[in-house]
Amino acid sequence: MKIPELVRRIRLGEDSTLEFKRVVVAGGRVSEPNRNSMADELAALANARGGTVILGVDDKTHEILGIPLQDLDAVEGWAREICNDLVKPALDADIHKLELAGADGQLVPVVLLDLARSLFVHKSPGGYFRRIGSSKREMAPEVLARLFQERSQTRMIRFDESIVPGTATGDLDYALTRRFLRGEPDEDGVTETAARKLRLVADDDEGRARITLAGVLLCTREPRTWLPHAYVQAVSYAGERTDIDYQTDARDIGGTLDVQVTEALHFMRRNMLVRASKVTARVDRPQFSEPAVFEALVNAVAHRDYSVAGARVRLHLFGNRIELYVPGGLVNTLTTDSLHLRQASRNELIVSLLARCPAPTGLGRVNLMDRRGDGVPIIMQECKKLSGRLPEYRLIDDSELQLVIWAAP
Repeated sequence: MKIPELVRRIRLGEDSTLEFKRVVVAGGRVSEPNRNSMADELAALANARGGTVILGVDDKTHEILGIPLQDLDAVEGWAREICNDLVKPALDADIHKLELAGADGQLVPVVLLDLARSLFVHKSPGGYFRRIGSSKREMAPEVLARLFQERSQTRMIRFDESIVPGTATGDLDYALTRRFLRGEPDEDGVTETAARKLRLVADDDEGRARITLAGVLLCTREPRTWLPHAYVQAVSYAGERTDIDYQTDARDIGGTLDVQVTEALHFMRRNMLVRASKVTARVDRPQFSEPAVFEALVNAVAHRDYSVAGARVRLHLFGNRIELYVPGGLVNTLTTDSLHLRQASRNELIVSLLARCPAPTGLGRVNLMDRRGDGVPIIMQECKKLSGRLPEYRLIDDSELQLVIWAAP
């Protein structure tokens, strides 16, 4: 981060990825902040999206106080000891020394600790914390269990390749499975061997063949039999606010993921307005961009976090906007500002299978998923062209992504 950008962020105050700490050194030792409290703050950042801690800035006034030059090495050693000794597993922090202008304009030294989003779940002296907004929060048992599961899967096997308890190979719909085979299927249909190669089937701990999450979502007629939260909740409102009295249409859309996308797109088409103008010939102007909504729906079912039980994709239509809610935080080190610049997948297997499913007609696409990562740029381009406004992405409590698509004026 460049110095002007860092100074601007300090002026704005702490947020979900930025923490300030005033440092007091006495007798060559750091007496403030408290070691255990500091460890809790660092672990909370690593357990969330990562972030930066600036030592030498007052967290209440945002004033850059600095650290005496002769104490810099002691502060750096103190911070490194906390990362190594008080947090388990140990944190890998990048520690930097730099100078910033204090209140009187004079340059003073500060210490920066940069933490990436960790692949592990870290415990600190106070317990298990996660950064939400500008403060740390102790994680509830169900949140902690989900985070352990998510990060263990990241290190070893992706969640969409994990088995779904209670399933059996006989639950696969072979007509649905056959569409993912390259070449002609065997005379007897899709064999278990072929399904295993596609990672649609895997063995549980007792050696019994089960269907994987991706297999249930794309190769069974009704995934909600095993995954009750795997559907799209679509609601249309007459006005610009969420009110049950203003609902004009509502539907819970189940089926395989490709069916969910197609049916959700039909729901949007059925409920949006189309205005016509005529100069030399009739020109229809839709309320929303179909290509943008299509890309958003595909991304939603492909990249949502299916480990979040009870959460579903929500599609809400209003008079002036569409709101799409997708369960799960952003993967790796993605941010809402970098979505259109970078590509990362939570569910690699689901993405690869959706890339073989045909897209609905009239969208200029052959397959449902484009693995080049052009989805978000297309959404931004199409929205800007139709409404004159860029879509807005917002991360809610690091556990749900909201997308707002504005209607044409």
